[in-house]
Amino acid sequence: MGSGYLTTILFLPAAGAVLIAFVLANRDRLIKWTAALFTFVPLALSLILFALFDRSPEAAGLIQFQEKALWIAPINAYYHLGVDGLSLPLMVLTAFLGFLAVLISWKIDMRVREYFAWLLLLETSILGVFLSLDLLLFFVMWEIEVIPMYFLINIWGAGRKEYSAIKYVVYTLFGSAFMLAGILSLYFTTGSLSMLEIGKQGLGLVQSIMPAAAIFFLLLIGFAVKLPVFPFHTWLPDAHTDAPTAVSVMLAGVLIKMGGYGMIRLCVTMFPSVAQQYAVILVILAIIGVLYGAAVTMRQTDFKRMIAYSSISHMGYVLLGIFALGKVSLVGAALQMFSHGLVTGLLFAMVGLVMHNTHERDLRRLGGLARQVPIITVVFSLAGLASLGLPSTSGFAAEFLVFVGSYTSTVVPWIQGYTILGVLGVVVTAGYILWMLQRVFYGPPLEQYDGTADADVLERVYMFAFVAVIMLVGIYPAILTDVIKLGISPVVGLLGG
Repeated sequence: MGSGYLTTILFLPAAGAVLIAFVLANRDRLIKWTAALFTFVPLALSLILFALFDRSPEAAGLIQFQEKALWIAPINAYYHLGVDGLSLPLMVLTAFLGFLAVLISWKIDMRVREYFAWLLLLETSILGVFLSLDLLLFFVMWEIEVIPMYFLINIWGAGRKEYSAIKYVVYTLFGSAFMLAGILSLYFTTGSLSMLEIGKQGLGLVQSIMPAAAIFFLLLIGFAVKLPVFPFHTWLPDAHTDAPTAVSVMLAGVLIKMGGYGMIRLCVTMFPSVAQQYAVILVILAIIGVLYGAAVTMRQTDFKRMIAYSSISHMGYVLLGIFALGKVSLVGAALQMFSHGLVTGLLFAMVGLVMHNTHERDLRRLGGLARQVPIITVVFSLAGLASLGLPSTSGFAAEFLVFVGSYTSTVVPWIQGYTILGVLGVVVTAGYILWMLQRVFYGPPLEQYDGTADADVLERVYMFAFVAVIMLVGIYPAILTDVIKLGISPVVGLLGG
C-alpha cells in the first residue's frame, strides 16, 4: 500500500501549482476549482492512510508506508518518505488546512493564478518536511517554503507587507543556516543522511569527531526560530499581521509546527543525553514564552496581532512538553501542535472574516457584532474557548496532557514549579480571550456595523469543518493519542523511560 501513496499526497499540490501557473491563464474560476481538487485529493488520501495505519502495540516506532529510492548516489542521499505516529497527524493536518486554505481564499481576485500556485507549492513544501526521512530531502523541503511565503505576504498582504515578508525571510534563513551546519556536521561525522539510521545509532556515532552538544544546538536554533521560541519570535507577529488570511492559517496551523516536529524528530531522538542535560534551560525558555506571549497579547489592540502573540504563548506549551522529556508530556506536546493548528487556524479564519465584512481590525473600534453576525459570533466564541482550554475541545485535551506530563516528569529539576508557572498562562489566556470576545461581539451594538454580512454558505462549510474536528479530538482524544504514542514510544525508550 505504501508504494506511491505518500508521493501522490506530497506532489499533487505541486502538480496543481504547475498546472495553474502554466496552463490555466486568466481563467480565475477554473483556477480556484483546480486548486480545490488538487488539495482535496491529498486530504482524502491522507485520511485513508490514517485509517489504514497500523495501531497495534507491535507497530510502536515503526515507519509505515515507506517509499525509498536512491536520489544522489555520491553522497548517499535518498528520496525516502514514511510516516509514524508523530508525523502522520501532522501530515493529515497539513492536508486538511491546505484544502481549507483554498476555500478561505475563494474571494481572492488579484493575480489569482499566481496566488493559488504559490499556495499549493507552500502545501507541498510543508508536507515534505513531515514526510521526509532523509536529512537532505528534509532540508530542501524546509527551504522551499520560504519562496511562496515571501511572495504571498509581499504581494497579497496588507500594512507593512514588504517589511514583514523580508523579515520573515531573514529570520528563516538565519535559522536555516544553523540547521544546515548541524545537518552537515551530522553527515561529516556519521557518513549518513538517514534520519532513521542516525536516530537508531544515537549519540555514539557523533561524539568522536564533534561535540554532540554543538550539533544539537545548531539544529535546535533552526527549529527554535521556526517554532518560534523566545527570543527568536519577533518575526511571527509581523508576518501574521500583514499576511493574507489563508496564509496566516497555514502559518499558524502547520508551518510553525515544523519547529516542534524537528525538535522531537532530530534533537531529542538523535541526542537524548544532550536533551536531558540542557532540558532545564529550554523549559525555562518555554515558561518565558508562555508568560511573555500571554502578557503581550493582553496589550494588543490589533485583531490579528492579538491572535499572533497568543500563538507564541501556546508554542511555549509545546516546548515545555517536549523538554519535560516525559512520555505523557511528549504526547501532549504533539497533540498541542495538532490542536493549536486547528484552533488558531479557525481563529485566524474568523478574524479574516470579521475584517473583511467590517473593514476594521482595531479592537477599540469594534463592538456589539453579535446581532449582526450571529454565526461568526458563535464559531468565534467556540474557537476562543478552545484556545483557553475548554473541556470537550481539543485545546483542553492537549494542555491537560502537557501539564500532567510535565508535572510528573522526573527528568528536569524543579519541573513542578515550572509547570505551575506555565499553568498561570492559561489564566491570562482566559482573560484576554474573554475580553476580546466581549469587546468585539458583545456590548452595545454600533450603528456603523448595521447590515454587516454574516458568513455565507462556503464560509460556513469551512467553519463547521474546523469545529467538527476540534470537537472530535476534544471528546475523543484517543483517536490521535493512540497514534502519537506509537511515534513517541521509541523516543521515550532512548531517554530511558
